[in-house]
This record gives sequence, C-alpha cells and structure tokens, in this order.
Amino acid sequence: MSTPRKRTTVKAATDTPATATVAAQQVDAPAATSPLLARVPVPVRWGDLDAFNHVNNAAFLVYAQEARLEWLAGIGGNWFDANAMPVVAAAHLNYRRQLAWPARIVVELAATRAGSSSVTITHRIVAADDPACLYADGEVVMVWIDPASGKAVPLPDAIRAACT
Repeated sequence: MSTPRKRTTVKAATDTPATATVAAQQVDAPAATSPLLARVPVPVRWGDLDAFNHVNNAAFLVYAQEARLEWLAGIGGNWFDANAMPVVAAAHLNYRRQLAWPARIVVELAATRAGSSSVTITHRIVAADDPACLYADGEVVMVWIDPASGKAVPLPDAIRAACT
C-alpha cells in the first residue's frame, strides 16, 4: 500500500484566484510532474447548473469521466474485452472555485501510478483559455476486473504503455 500524499485545505471561496491556484498546485504537485495523457475540452451545459446558478458538484465528476472515456477511446490496442473491463474503485475531487455557464473548460489527465491491476489518473478541470484558472482537481483509481467474477485482472498492456 502506498503512503497517502499530504493534502492542504484550500478555501477557494475566500482566496483570491491567484492564491487558490498556487495552493492547488502545492496540493497535487506529483500530478504536475506526471506526463500529461490528454487535454480534453468538455462543454459546460445549461443543465449542469444547480439552484444557485453554478455548476452542480456532481457535474465535475461527469466532466472527469467524459475526459477519461475520450482518452481511453484514443488508446491503440486492446484495453477491454469480455474478460477484462475497467471500473472506478475510488474517486476524489477538490472543488477550487465556482464554475458558471457559459464557460469553456478543459480536463487535463495524467497517470501518477500504474499497478498490477489498477491505474491512478489525476484530473484538473481548468478554463480552456487559461490553464492557471483551476476549477477542480482530484484523482480516480481505475481497476481492471473480470466482469463475470468481479475479481481484479492484470492491467492491459495497452493501458500500461499509454500511462508510461
């Protein structure tokens, strides 16, 4: 088991945009040093808004999911079949600043760890025209399993190659 990274709390609602961005970079410094897997534009839709007229917190997880699927779709080679498919085993998200409609965003993905049957993918949700404008960041752990048994299977070679 790996040692958890130390996290710093950021109060994005009270911080200025500059200090919130600096603090966010300090929180996930390992992600900044990992090779970028993809930068995926994702539309902010009117339907993503909540009663407070900003993007609902659950929509951020959907943005990260859409970016992961776009990345996976572009991987050459076999990364899933009847005997091996990915599932999200864990998800973590830090909300850094409110996001309103209309907006143009990009989800940046990086792999920070590839294990025997899993991969940890970090994501940063940023303004399309200003990558320093960070709306959210976090990570997911994807585990490849045998759909029939639900047990972990080895990480596909195509995924391992795409993450290194």
